[in-house]
Amino acid sequence: RIAPSLVATTNALWYEKPALTGARGVLALMPWRYGRHSVFQEQIRVPSQSKDAGEVAGRYASALYELADADKALDRVADDLRAFSVMRAENADLALLVTSPVVGRDAQAAALTALAEKAGFHALTIKFFGTLARNRRVRLVSGIVDAFLAELAHRRGEVTAEVTSATALKPDVLDRVRAALASALGAKVALQTQVDGTLIGGLKVRIGSKMVDASLATKLQKLRLSMKGIG
Repeated sequence: RIAPSLVATTNALWYEKPALTGARGVLALMPWRYGRHSVFQEQIRVPSQSKDAGEVAGRYASALYELADADKALDRVADDLRAFSVMRAENADLALLVTSPVVGRDAQAAALTALAEKAGFHALTIKFFGTLARNRRVRLVSGIVDAFLAELAHRRGEVTAEVTSATALKPDVLDRVRAALASALGAKVALQTQVDGTLIGGLKVRIGSKMVDASLATKLQKLRLSMKGIG
């Protein structure tokens, strides 16, 4: 669960104008220290008029993957992205910060950078979030996370399983789910998680085109259907 101190930091940077001055340091990080920074800049500066959200998210994910690979930080960055997804799912203020069109890019960059720093994210991840905010692409973060993790799994020969739950799953639960799927599939498994509040307990797991639904909501719906015509 996201720590209260992180929430407080996010809210302070978001709402208090004097605290926004630190954002300029984040926005000045481009070009980055990496040798291929020019390639990265070309990849992320995509006109929204000519590209759909999925393609733009894919290009950001590819650029981040290239830099993380060059910095030998793929696992660290992947862990950061997973952690951010959990934070966003558990905290309404952070979710609003990511999706609201009325939050200025400076405020967004400052808040996300401070959040990432306090969460102990890798320097590359921190800078990446700053760049997303500067380019007004933070709303695409879910697609970027999914694309990054999918590329990582593909290159490592892992099977990607999309796991949907009613609430964000704790790390130890995710480990058990991953182990159970790996045992059943006979292969390494990479998890992509999302939250669906309409589920009543249980999980929905999608592997490719195959859906494995173990949610209580689906079981109740099947019971209702089976009871139609009775009485």
